[in-house]
Amino acid sequence: MMDPEVSVLLHCSDWRGLLQSQVQVELSERFNRQTDLALERHIEEVWTERVSKEPWLFNGAKFRLHSFCLASTERPSSSCASPRYQSCAHSSLDCVEDQEGKLPNRERQEDLCDTDPLHSAAQNGLDQRNRCRNQTENVDGVIQQTASAPEQVSSACRAAELSSISDKDTDDQHTGPLLTLRLGLTCYKDYLGTNWSCQVVEIRQRGEVEFGDPLALLAQPLGVGAVLCTDDGQVVLIRRSQRVAEAGGLLDIPGGHPEPKAVCEEVSMAMMQQRPEAVISELFSSVCAEIRDEVNVPLSCLGEPVLMGVALNHTSAGRPSAEFYVSCSLTRDEVRKMYWKGGAEAHESTDIVFLSRTEVLQLDRSSPLWSELCPSAKGAVLLYQTVKPDGD
Repeated sequence: MMDPEVSVLLHCSDWRGLLQSQVQVELSERFNRQTDLALERHIEEVWTERVSKEPWLFNGAKFRLHSFCLASTERPSSSCASPRYQSCAHSSLDCVEDQEGKLPNRERQEDLCDTDPLHSAAQNGLDQRNRCRNQTENVDGVIQQTASAPEQVSSACRAAELSSISDKDTDDQHTGPLLTLRLGLTCYKDYLGTNWSCQVVEIRQRGEVEFGDPLALLAQPLGVGAVLCTDDGQVVLIRRSQRVAEAGGLLDIPGGHPEPKAVCEEVSMAMMQQRPEAVISELFSSVCAEIRDEVNVPLSCLGEPVLMGVALNHTSAGRPSAEFYVSCSLTRDEVRKMYWKGGAEAHESTDIVFLSRTEVLQLDRSSPLWSELCPSAKGAVLLYQTVKPDGD
């Protein structure tokens, strides 16, 4: 199913999603957006005008998704980027930058796959937010992919020809990460001045011409979202308030952004590089915090987040969002009662809606409800239908 507003960059269907211990990060300034004097002036102008109208806006730091490296149960030589999700179109965008400039082809990309491995994700963030134990999968090779959005509006699903693993608890498993996310730093001001700029088409064109990457000059802040499923098999949607900045009045999933400031008070790449485990912990625990704040469900009622993949929102120039599956020990009626009591971010939505798993699996562009979903919800639904983290 193809929708001009959204596409899938990465899905983890071969493992039915990934747990925190199966994901790691590589942090570097070379994963930041490229800068340009004219563009920086434009960003300042956009920000000044926006703040004059909305003085409450805050320029918080965000993580920038540059690219990812996906592991395979096959040998590296036999693993290549051929999509298994056949309704997705593969787009060959191969630029990944190093410290001296862009990497023009796959040969240069493979060099980045050979970087020193990071430590596996630790528990500190999940301990603070009452998360469960982590599990791991075995891995023999890696597949490199960039986080560039497709130039066409068809889906750009990035999956490898991997063998399916159905049992996550077999005795012969090797521990280790399956996915590496390459992250830089950006901010909300840069997001408004690039992804949301009226000049975004020109900015993308300049990125392609000057750096070989249409996203090189864009902020690309990484968001998070959750397909929240109740104990009686209902998926939770919330209707966005008309007062929010994006997609007012549409149905959405709980979501937001992981916050670099939650990792270290003084945000800097040097500090982030010393705490990669805390970055992963913030990525996974932030989605549960968003559920707590938007739906008013206690953290103690939430299961461990399962990363389904990354979707791209083309209404904001291909902004990426990591979409998770999160189970809930409460029933639909109990969640509804909690929602109407009001959470910390109750003002961001006006209603709560429940769909059965079957209804969500059957949603497509011909469904009347599809047009009521905002892009982030559409991306999460596509990933849920592909990954099926809670079974067939």
